[in-house]
Amino acid sequence: MAEIIQRDGTWAFDGDALRLTPGRDKNVSLFRTSLGELVVPLGALAGISFEQGRKAGRLRLRLRDGADPLLHATGGRLTEPNDPYQLIVESDRYGVAEYFVDEVREALLLDQVPVTPVTEYLLPGPAVPLSFSAGDGTASFDGERVRLEWNWKTEDAKAAAGIRTLPLGELAAVEWLPAAGLDNGHLRFTVKHAPTKAPPKYDPHSVELWGFKKDPLMALIAAAVQARLPHPARAATVDVRRTLDPRPETPSLPVAPVEDGHDALLRRLRELGELRRTGVLTDEEFTMAKQAILKRM
Repeated sequence: MAEIIQRDGTWAFDGDALRLTPGRDKNVSLFRTSLGELVVPLGALAGISFEQGRKAGRLRLRLRDGADPLLHATGGRLTEPNDPYQLIVESDRYGVAEYFVDEVREALLLDQVPVTPVTEYLLPGPAVPLSFSAGDGTASFDGERVRLEWNWKTEDAKAAAGIRTLPLGELAAVEWLPAAGLDNGHLRFTVKHAPTKAPPKYDPHSVELWGFKKDPLMALIAAAVQARLPHPARAATVDVRRTLDPRPETPSLPVAPVEDGHDALLRRLRELGELRRTGVLTDEEFTMAKQAILKRM
């Protein structure tokens, strides 16, 4: 097991997964402490790196595209203090950080983990229930429905719509955008069959964000909802199929692939080799079975 403990947090690797625990130092962001501990399976990783600096270095994890609903919901817009996949390393622990990187990279190599995108989430997303207040409202999510409540800063036209309760099954998408410069951010929910182009300031399905400390917490709501919506890769596949063939899909029975005799014998040879490697077959038994298959070929 490899482990590195810093004021910024603790990263531990047991060969199968990385456990990322935020530190208790006052400089650790509210977002990371609210997110809590993350368990990242090895198969979700695309790489790891360590960058040295004069006073401190930084460990960075790179996840495979589509593996984490949090990364999808935030779209790479989380600032460094809020990024849970970075760890500040003090200069006297550079050797430990390099050893940690070597251990993870060796495991990725031995397990032959691909770096290609995935078609399903490999992380569960933030735990629910969640409830945060920021900007002009409060957003809550219990795993089944989103609840939006407004405060005294909400525009009258928007507040007049009252408290909004949005069942998960009625949601088509969720979007979190932080404030940048003079542009406000938002947490927006797209409701099926009810698209809108109204600015978040007037949209009763959006919370407008103004760039304050608690704004990033709304990204946790977005990630928790995103984790329960269809994976974007699968949704894209369905859209392409519908474009190519707009007719309604009809269920069909699965058809077993047809395997010719030569391929079946080759597959049997591979199975015999695996049985010998695991000790199920002796060398003599393997040789006899192999000769019988070769004769049939």
